[in-house]
Amino acid sequence: MKQKHAEKHRMLGLKIAYYRKLKGYTQEQLAEKINKSLAFIGAVEAPNVSRTVSLDTLFDIAEVLEIPAYKLMIEE
Repeated sequence: MKQKHAEKHRMLGLKIAYYRKLKGYTQEQLAEKINKSLAFIGAVEAPNVSRTVSLDTLFDIAEVLEIPAYKLMIEE
């Protein structure tokens, strides 16, 4: 990951956490639904950890959370 994109990755993780909680899922439940580990979801959502997410995984997360993928990417 490029350092110049670190803040965007942090915001992506925070948005995933926001929409996950809005849906009422735990990190473990989301991880199971997208076939990833709890540690992966924890790292993605952690504001102090830089963890990249593939587009396929991003699309899987958006599908499970029943939101368009762009909502995870836009800056509000």
